[in-house]
Amino acid sequence: MDKHSKNRIIVAGIGPGSEADITPAVMKAIVESDVVVGYKYYFQFITPYLRPETVCIDSGMKKERQRAEEAFRYALEGKTVCVISSGDAGIYGMAPLIYEMKREQGVEDIEIEVLPGISAFQKAASVLGCPIGHDLCIISLSDLMTPWMLIERRIRAAAEADFITAIYNPKSVGRYWQLYRLLEIFAEHRSPDTPVGYVRQAGREEQQVVLTTLEAFDPEEIDMFTVIIIGNTQSYIYEDHFITPRGYYREGRFDKEVNIGQGIMIESFRTIHSELSNPERPLDHKWAMLHAIHTTADFEMEELLYSDPGAIERLHQAIVRREIDTIITDVTMVASGIRKGALERLGLNVKCYLNDPRTSEMASRLGITRSQAGIRLAVEEHPNALFAFGNAPTAVIELCELMRKGKAKPGGMVVAPVGFVNVRESKYMCMPFKDIPKVIIRGRKGGSNLAATLVNSILTLDDAAQLRPGRDV
Repeated sequence: MDKHSKNRIIVAGIGPGSEADITPAVMKAIVESDVVVGYKYYFQFITPYLRPETVCIDSGMKKERQRAEEAFRYALEGKTVCVISSGDAGIYGMAPLIYEMKREQGVEDIEIEVLPGISAFQKAASVLGCPIGHDLCIISLSDLMTPWMLIERRIRAAAEADFITAIYNPKSVGRYWQLYRLLEIFAEHRSPDTPVGYVRQAGREEQQVVLTTLEAFDPEEIDMFTVIIIGNTQSYIYEDHFITPRGYYREGRFDKEVNIGQGIMIESFRTIHSELSNPERPLDHKWAMLHAIHTTADFEMEELLYSDPGAIERLHQAIVRREIDTIITDVTMVASGIRKGALERLGLNVKCYLNDPRTSEMASRLGITRSQAGIRLAVEEHPNALFAFGNAPTAVIELCELMRKGKAKPGGMVVAPVGFVNVRESKYMCMPFKDIPKVIIRGRKGGSNLAATLVNSILTLDDAAQLRPGRDV
């Protein structure tokens, strides 16, 4: 393309409003153009750079087609015309309209050039920190030319796919409810503590910057000059900056797989939370319930899971204070399902006595099962342990008998044996011990995986408020 030919329309993004954010190429185009066409509000940002003889065609809002027609009229007269848009001309700007009009009118002797600019969402992101460091999308809430139901589908897709999402045209005098609906949809898929940043008049003297969370975000503070950025499940706030990691800092395949696994687990937990019949439960109990449903895909766990009031919280604090330093399991499968990272972080040991040679000897000598013998050894060596049962009701019954006789007082119990013989009864036996914090899967259901996940819920309770499981996967 001959950059100095006439019969030319340059569509230029002038950035969000600061001279520092206008690119040299756009500045040159404005200076060299015979005619500049644009929304009248934007001329205040370029007036100092216009030549005295430059013809300025300004008009009000919703006059985009009229401005495009003016641009073509002057270009057909042999003028070089610059059509300005705020931000980037290709993002909700004039560039698509100019190309469409050329096609519609069949004009062949007018050249079109598009010069990119810094978009408002890029400027907003830069002053917030680095919120758009990963996959992102941009959604306009204006339904003047796009049906609302299509916009809502796009919102839901962005929320479900964990995109960082920039919101344009969030609110106006007539568009007052759409932002509330967007927040409803995002709340179904993102944690309440998901970072949200918004910038009003980005790059201009009136610029206002606010960093908040999805839960605390107030739509009443937003106007049409505001750009909103909603983080993904990896976003966080650090020293008043909004950060979304790209992944370069994490090295190695294992870390990458852990991060992906954590993201899937977080999304699963939020989906479960949105489908609970009664989400208004004590946080510690609900945290254990989410783990149980995630492991089994069985919403009957809402009814089957029992915990003493505050039991998960009490057990978590006892572990943090080192009052409990060991977890005893009835079978090795329970031990293998407990998160190794969490155990290491909290300084906990896990022991299963089932295959200890002393267990077989005691069982043979006393005529009892290995499960019973293992519990007797565990009580002697770790009297304050957290006992977790996922298989053997005989082990539960043995511990209850020792407690009833005053020979044992464990730090807590996770009771989830599975089966048909003595399973329900073993769980009933635990209930009278009010001074022992207990978590129980009532009825016949249970299993090693359930026992392990309930232990994990205790170990990770400090993540419950943010619904961010998987930190120690």
